[in-house]
This record gives sequence, C-alpha cells and structure tokens, in this order.
Amino acid sequence: MISQELQKTLNYAYSEARKRRHDYLTLEHVLFALLQDSTIIKIIHACGGSVQKLLKDLEHFFDDQLMTAPADSESEIHTSLAVQRVLQRAFFHVQASGKNEVTGANVLVAIFSEKDSHAVYFLTKQGVHRLDVVSYISHGISKIPENTEAEFPETAGEEGEETAPTEALERFAVNLNQKAREGKIDPLIGREHELERTIQVLCRRRKNNPLYVGEAGVGKTAIAEGLALKITAGEVPEILQNSTIYSLDLGALLAGTKFRGDFEQRLKVVLSRLKKEKGSILFIDEIHTIVGAGATTGGTMDASNLLKPALTSGELKCIGSTTYQEFKHLEKDRALHRRFQKIDIPEPSVDETIKILEGLKSKFEEHHQVRYTHGALVAASQLSAKYLTDRHLPDKAIDVIDEVGAALRLRPKSQQKKTVTAPDIEGMIAKIAHIPPKTVSVNDKESLRQLERDLKQRVFGQDTAIEQLASAIKLSRSGLGPSEKPIGSFLFSGPTGVGKTELSKELARVLGIQFLRFDMSEYMEKHTVSRLIGAPPG
Repeated sequence: MISQELQKTLNYAYSEARKRRHDYLTLEHVLFALLQDSTIIKIIHACGGSVQKLLKDLEHFFDDQLMTAPADSESEIHTSLAVQRVLQRAFFHVQASGKNEVTGANVLVAIFSEKDSHAVYFLTKQGVHRLDVVSYISHGISKIPENTEAEFPETAGEEGEETAPTEALERFAVNLNQKAREGKIDPLIGREHELERTIQVLCRRRKNNPLYVGEAGVGKTAIAEGLALKITAGEVPEILQNSTIYSLDLGALLAGTKFRGDFEQRLKVVLSRLKKEKGSILFIDEIHTIVGAGATTGGTMDASNLLKPALTSGELKCIGSTTYQEFKHLEKDRALHRRFQKIDIPEPSVDETIKILEGLKSKFEEHHQVRYTHGALVAASQLSAKYLTDRHLPDKAIDVIDEVGAALRLRPKSQQKKTVTAPDIEGMIAKIAHIPPKTVSVNDKESLRQLERDLKQRVFGQDTAIEQLASAIKLSRSGLGPSEKPIGSFLFSGPTGVGKTELSKELARVLGIQFLRFDMSEYMEKHTVSRLIGAPPG
C-alpha cells in the first residue's frame, strides 16, 4: 500500500512530466518530485547533499536531454521500465520488512539500484550514496554533526520503513510538566521533607542530582511527579520556576538498536538536547538499569558512563530512583554513586496513608462513579498493612480501593452500589490475601473480648492455662508493647493427650491466624533436616 505522501509525490511527478510535454515518466521526474518532500529534503541534507544543486541539475537534464512533444500533442504519458522496477523493488523491501506502507524513503533507497540512471549520477555527484541514506534513516547517523544533534529520525529497518524525524526528547522522554498541565498526574500528599530536600539538592552548583532510595510502592515516582506539579503551579523557588522535568524511557532508547553504537548515539542526542534546553531536569526511574545498558559482551562502555561527565559538571540535573535491593548494584559503581545525593524514602505510616487516600479518592470516585466513605479508607490502610505483608504502603492501599471500585462497577445494575464501605474493603482484602473473609476485620476487639469464652467452649479441663493465655494475648494486643515484636511466644508443657496441640489450633482459629504445625518427632535423624529445607531424599 502506498502512503498518502508518496501518492502525492507520484501525482506531482506525472503532472511535472505532462507540464514539460515529456512522453515518459522517468526516474528523474520521480526524484524531482521527491525533492519537494520535507522528509526527503532532511535526508539529503543529512547525507551531505545540496537540494538546490540537485534541482538545478535535474532542470538542465529536462531541458537538454529529454525530447519535448509538440504543443498540440495529447499523447498519454507512459511509465518507464526503470520507474516500474524501482517501485516494485520498494514494494518488495517493505513487504519483507513486515510493514504496510511504501514511503518516499523506500523509493529513494530503491532508486540507487538503477546505477546507470542520471538520477543516481546526480545524487552521487552531490556525495549522497545509498549507504548514507540507509544509515541516516535507520540509525540517525548523519554526515553533518549539527544535524545529528538537532534531530533524530524514527527507528527504521534497512530499507527505511519509517521516515519522519522527530525530536529526540519527544521520542525517548516524557514531559512531566506537560502531563501535570493536562491533569494526568495525581496530587502529591505529604512528603514535604523529601520534596524540600530534593529542591535543595537541585539548587546546588555541582552534583545537583537527587537519588530516591526506597522500597517498591512507597511513592518515589510520585515525588518526581509531585515536583512537576509544583513547578507548573509556581510553588518552587525562583531558581526552579522555569524548569521542565523529563522522564527517560529507557525501553524506547533500547528498542530497535541493532548495531553497536545505536544506543549510545540515541542517548547522546537526548543528553545534548537536555543540556541545550535551559532548566531541564532528567528523571530516570529504576536508575540501576542504566548500569550495563547498551554495553556489549566484555565491554565497559554503557549508559552510566555517558551520563557521568554531565552529572559531575552540573550541566545536567538528574533525579534517579531505585530500591534498596538494587541500590547495592549501583553502589558498586562508585564513580556513578558519588555523583548522586541519596534521599531515603521511608514507607508512610497507616495514618499518613489515610491522608494520602483522602487526597486521591476524588480521582478514583470520578473514574469508578462511586463514593468512598472515610471508614473504607481507614479499613484499606489498616487491613492492607496487616494482611498484605509482601508489599508496601501506600501502593497496596491504593490498589485495594481501586480494586473495590472496579469490582462494584462490574456488578449487574441491580446489584451495583454507589458507596464503598468498610465491609467491601474487608471482602477484597480477604480475596487478595487468600484468607477466610470472616477473619478480616478492622476491629478485633470483639474477638479478643470473647477469646477466653471461645477457647473454653472447645478445650475442656484447661481453664487455668486458657485464662493465662488469654490474659497475655490481650495485654500484648493492647498496644503497650513494641509493635515490631510478636504477639507472644508460649510454651505448652504437659503429658500426651491433654490438649496442647488442640489449644494451639483453636487459638489460631479464633484470632484468624494461619496455623503452621511442625512435629519435631519427625526430625530426630540427621538426614531428616531435608524436610525443612526441601524434598526428602529419595
């Protein structure tokens, strides 16, 4: 399928041949029409050629070499065999590359196969060769350094499937300021200390690069987005008033890099543009991924080494984020590590998470067409902290209210609710944590109040032990002890069959705690330790 731009180019070539009263549509007519296309003009310029000289050579060729039909002649214009071969070759290249449209760049590359034509002679005369065109279209390698710094072409295959060059920052980075102006960023709640520290580091003369280090889900990316919100709202010091934050898309940088140097070339273009743009700040999420990115096997040059000179001099302000686990890998590169100022991002408390949910709930209410009660937000914070232990606040609490809103909206209209309450949150937490719904509750005072009675109804003849056990658990759950310590450690002693194991099972059932039983009589031999660490031998 021919693209609209190429269709216009071929129509222009036919009209030019008709206007000049030529009997055949030649490659020179096609080249003349291609040179009217802004994309082809950029390609020729990047390859060191002069469009004006090419047009002048073609004008002389039309006047001196081609026969002109009489003025009263109305003969039909025929397409030359060379043009047919070029178009057919361009179609084959596009088909082989899996693309759908033939563009002007495909035709320009295919023209070079007609080596005996005047079109190829004129291109070669200007120093434009097939390899130059393919290198620029596919990889942005230009003969003119200024051109490479100024623009970067679309990634393409060998025969130029894509053509239009676009700004490097638009292709490989996301403008967070623009997203903030469009209302696509959620507000930042709290984190005043971390934000103040970030602004302080950014205002330094050298090594003005903050590095957020915290567990996944605590809100590192949200702080960078919150800074973009404050910049657009004018709530930052004067030195940062005109700053723009760009979030680097490392995946887009690596995508389609077939040859050695492609990745480095792209990153160099992005860094050069950021240096030229006054007040630009680069945000790299998961910054540990740049260590080794783009490096070949056994090579030492990677993305981090390209960043280091700019980070030291202060020409480029960079914000990075990583987790504590991945920070260990970043610390190994001491030269890169010393260029950043570490800012720890701790997990917010349950009370802080409730405030965050209060600030974000309007966004979720608008999306799900429901209303969240204050009790639902409190339940989401407390229960996610209690039962979803493999993740961190506020991310897991936000996921819970989002999940509940989606679940309510998917119900049949007759069962839909407009208000999300604490029981809805409890049911979703039970589903996510894979535990019985009745064990999930914001308030466990009732179960603790009836603990002694419930245990005595199932375990008989051990009233004294049950009373001591219930008293110890109530004392522990009162909040007077350290929160990081277990509720209690108990040793039940007595002869076989008096109810030690049964009491443990009933205690776990009443409190809604998972019961894990280890029978140490099974671990009396040396080789039986394998039961604890893996499959038994044999």
